[in-house]
Amino acid sequence: MNARSELVERFFRYAAIESQSDERVPTLPSTAGQHELAALLAAELRDLGLANVVVDRNAIVTAMKRGDRPGVPRIGFIAHLDTANVGLSPSVRPQIKRYVGEDLCLNRDKDIWFRANEHPEAEAWRDQDIIFSDGTSVLGADNKAAIAVIMTLLSHLSSSDAHGDICVAFVPDEEIGLRGAKALDLSRFPCDFAYTIDCCELGEVVIENFNAALGEIAFTGVSAHPMSAKGVLVNPLLMALDFVGQFDRSDTPECTEGTEGYFWFNDLLANDSEARLSVMIRDFDKAHFERRKQLIAEAAELSKQRYPSGRIEFKISDTYQNISDSLGDDRRSIELLLAALEELDIKPKLTPMRGGTDGAALSARGLTTPNFFTGAHNFHSRFEFLPIPAFEKSFQTALMICRLAVK
Repeated sequence: MNARSELVERFFRYAAIESQSDERVPTLPSTAGQHELAALLAAELRDLGLANVVVDRNAIVTAMKRGDRPGVPRIGFIAHLDTANVGLSPSVRPQIKRYVGEDLCLNRDKDIWFRANEHPEAEAWRDQDIIFSDGTSVLGADNKAAIAVIMTLLSHLSSSDAHGDICVAFVPDEEIGLRGAKALDLSRFPCDFAYTIDCCELGEVVIENFNAALGEIAFTGVSAHPMSAKGVLVNPLLMALDFVGQFDRSDTPECTEGTEGYFWFNDLLANDSEARLSVMIRDFDKAHFERRKQLIAEAAELSKQRYPSGRIEFKISDTYQNISDSLGDDRRSIELLLAALEELDIKPKLTPMRGGTDGAALSARGLTTPNFFTGAHNFHSRFEFLPIPAFEKSFQTALMICRLAVK
């Protein structure tokens, strides 16, 4: 089977397994489907003849393809098992459609259309075959396209391809805090450097991303009957809204771009007695990131002064950090990736990622892990799509990295 056909066949097979993560579940993995996908991949890795295939109780899969060139870098590739839960169906039904620059019907029964004027990014792929969902779910190219790339790479690295040792890892729950990458036993992933293949259109390379933290603020009010509420009642919902009101309305995801950071107040639960507020804190610059966390503390202190008979408590937990802060002087991984793109005549697009990847967690643990593209667009959306030519370029990039590493 040629690489293009195998990529597509594998993607369809992996996409058929429901593996949305669930942030409400504290176990690792958070959903049973990730166990199912992990077991399937482990079996396929064994069939491909890889060594040291392990799938643990946390659905973390690791293995190694032995190379024939000692003394060359040992390269790692890592992808995540979960897809994002954005309130759409967990069942993915991929389909291939040729895009000719006109509106595409993704689902006739539900009248779901991919509108050409709403998606100018598709114009670059006019007259090409593209993988879409049926519009009721995300496509799951984030990150099953990467899983298909890695598995096809392992399948196509034949005895005629000189290469060093290749380490692979598949981890759960990336979408809910990089949980799997943080739990990965690096002794089972003993590479000199690694690559995530996660999101991003053709040519995109990520060597910097947000520093990220989660803030959780609890407001305890004083409940009272309206007939005797004056001077007594402290409404925790209003306390929370007043807290949010202390922040710049333009300092939010929908008002920022590039390397601009933000606060994202994204969850609020309240009743007569208490309210709980969550905020995502993001910034590329480490000093600015720490200042943002300090602003949460200052807002809490001001709220205490405004509501002396109420109570405000907060907790801030770091989620991941900027890959660039961990690069140091060893830039072999980046140089090798850029050389592979040049060899394939792919223009690199160094993109500050307004999010995080497993590479952020691994880089913070001392394993340099930049990211490169799967070729897909519109992640976490019913209009996510994967141009097959870009998908194939992702595979070719991974293959070229392995080949150039031995030169």
